[in-house]
This record gives sequence, structure tokens and C-alpha cells, in this order.
Amino acid sequence: MSDLDAFRSQARAWLEANCPAEMREPMRDESDACWGGRNPAFKNEAQKLWMERMAERGWTVPDWPREYGGGGLSPAEAKVLRQEMARIGARNPLMSFGISMLGPALLKYGSEEQKKRFLPEIARGEIRWCQGYSEPNAGSDLASLQTKCENKGDHWLVNGQKVWTSYADKADWIFCLVRTDPQAPKHKGISFLLFDMASPGVSTKPILLISGYSPFCETFFDDVKVPKDQVVGEVDKGWDVAKYLLGHEREMISGMGLGGQTGSLGEALGEVLAGDPLLRSDVARFEVDAMAFRAMSERFMDELKAGLAHPALPSMMKYAGTELNKRRHELVMTAGGSDALEWESDRSRKGKAAREWLRTKANSIEGGTSEVQLGIVAKRILDLPGA
Repeated sequence: MSDLDAFRSQARAWLEANCPAEMREPMRDESDACWGGRNPAFKNEAQKLWMERMAERGWTVPDWPREYGGGGLSPAEAKVLRQEMARIGARNPLMSFGISMLGPALLKYGSEEQKKRFLPEIARGEIRWCQGYSEPNAGSDLASLQTKCENKGDHWLVNGQKVWTSYADKADWIFCLVRTDPQAPKHKGISFLLFDMASPGVSTKPILLISGYSPFCETFFDDVKVPKDQVVGEVDKGWDVAKYLLGHEREMISGMGLGGQTGSLGEALGEVLAGDPLLRSDVARFEVDAMAFRAMSERFMDELKAGLAHPALPSMMKYAGTELNKRRHELVMTAGGSDALEWESDRSRKGKAAREWLRTKANSIEGGTSEVQLGIVAKRILDLPGA
């Protein structure tokens, strides 16, 4: 038995013994996701137990170094762990922008003090982060951001506004792009700052979406004082950190194309397809594309973990994944007919299908619009000439 086979056997046995039965069921709605934080809200004891057991083993972030709360697994071992979790349908024990976005940026650009301070808390689910990037006049052109950050000697003073800040009203801390040199060219003079959302001068206001939910917020900073040592990377060079983090954000968003634990769309729609050959053909075409995307995702993850992925690949994956996710929900709505448009009934589970379909429209905007991603692919992967 090879070392990797031995690890698979050990991981399989541990997961079988430690993953609660409730955490092997498909996620039904957002409340089934565990986000952790200073004041975590667990749906049930099984969710809490699963997160704590995985965090204790370092498997909420299996490929992070052990000294920062991770499992210290090799890329190959981390892949085996993902496969064994998928085999039993185990849920992700912890959803976290700290894990999917900030953590990789800290590992690459953070000081040793910042890594030791923040990474173990992220791995244990003790701190929940939000992302302060977009502004009312700086969306796709993010480098035009104007949130001002002044050097006051013993602290930074932040004033400005962010928008589309996912879960800002529930987050403990924010990783935020601020302008520290207003005279510099727009891609320079930007710094990457961390600060507590409980700081005086920070306020949030939820934004109601067409789905009827409000995960996004407007976020306001009025004379917010931030300690000087909470800049990640070099002052005025935060754009480098921002770009690196965006790659990981796009990787995270691309995962929507895999459909989570929803399984085969054809199986989910079942008998509806029997009487509609045109819809059956559309679903079959989708299933083939979904299988191809899953295979492409496996290759992408292997290359990413090995440090061999093209820097623009996350843009390609983000575009493909979000468009696939939109197609999935379009087909669900088509199969449901007028019944799928129900909004509040118990039969429709409070309009689950319609609300999720509407929410997918944002997939092609958040993390960089589809148009921006296609431009990156054209320029950096296909080497097409500019206009």
C-alpha cells in the first residue's frame, strides 16, 4: 500500500466515524451552511460538532501549514480528502471568505505576525470576514476606488463607502481596499487594509435583491481609526494583493458550476422530462457540459495547488462556472412551468426555485463581470490583439 493509499484509508475511516449523519444530507438552503464567527449561529448540534471536529484536525483548511491551523496535507492528500468527503456526501464544515479569499492572500503577502494572528482564527471558524472592494463608482473599474485612508502617525484614518459588501452586517472583520496616495496613478497608491467591523465609525445597510433576500450591504466608514500594522503587504502596493485575492475569489465562484451537492439535474427533474423531448435534449446537453466542467475543474485545482496554473485561468473558470450555474437554474424554471414562479407558498418552499434562479443573475457580475472575464481570457490566454 502506498502512502497515499494509506492516507485514503485513514481519512475514510475517520470521516465515517466523525461526520454526523445530518451533515451527509444535501444542503437545502443557506441556513445549512456554517459560517462561524465571533457569535456563531449553528442550525443544530450536528453542524457545530462537524465544524469543531474538522477544525481540530486542521481539515477546514487541509492544505494550510499546521502552524497556522491547517492540516499540513500535500496537494495530493487534500484531493483525496475532497474525494472521500464527496463519497459520503459530507458537507463543507465551514463556509468562509477568510478561507477562500483572505487566507491565501495572507499566506503569500502577510507578515508572520499577521499569519499567526488571523489564520488560526479563520481555520477554527472564530472570525467571519467580508470583502470591501466595490464602491458606487468603482465596480468593474475597481482601481478607480476612492475610499480615503490617511496616515495619522500612530494610526490610519479611513473615510468612504463600499457597496455590494456580502454579509457585511454579519461579519466580524473586513479586508478592504483603500487609497493611501490620491496623487498616484489609479492602480498605485492603493493599500490592502484589515480592520474590525465593530470599530467606531463603521456602519452597514442591507441592499434588497430581486430574489427578496439581502446578503449584500452598503458599508460606510466615517473617521474609522485602524492600527498601523494592519496593512497586508506594502503600503501603496495593495493592488498586487487585490489581484491575487481576486483569482481565489473567482476560483470560489466558479465552483457554483459544479452544483454543490445537488447531483444530476436529470435525476432531480425526473418524470417531468419523460413527456418533453425538447427539454430532455436541453438537459442532456447541459449534463454533458457539466461533466466536462467537472473534469476541467479537477485539472484546474491540480494545477493550481501545484503552482502550475496560468494566472488568467481563474477568469476562464469563473466565466464557465457561473454561466453553467445560470443554465442549470433556467432549466429548473423551464421544467417547473408557471408553478416554478410561486413566491411565498409552502408548496414552493417559499419560492425556493424562483429565488435561486433570480440570484444566479448576480453570478455573472460578482467577482468581475462575465464581460471582464472574457476580456482577460482573450488578452492573456488567447493572446488576441486589443481593439
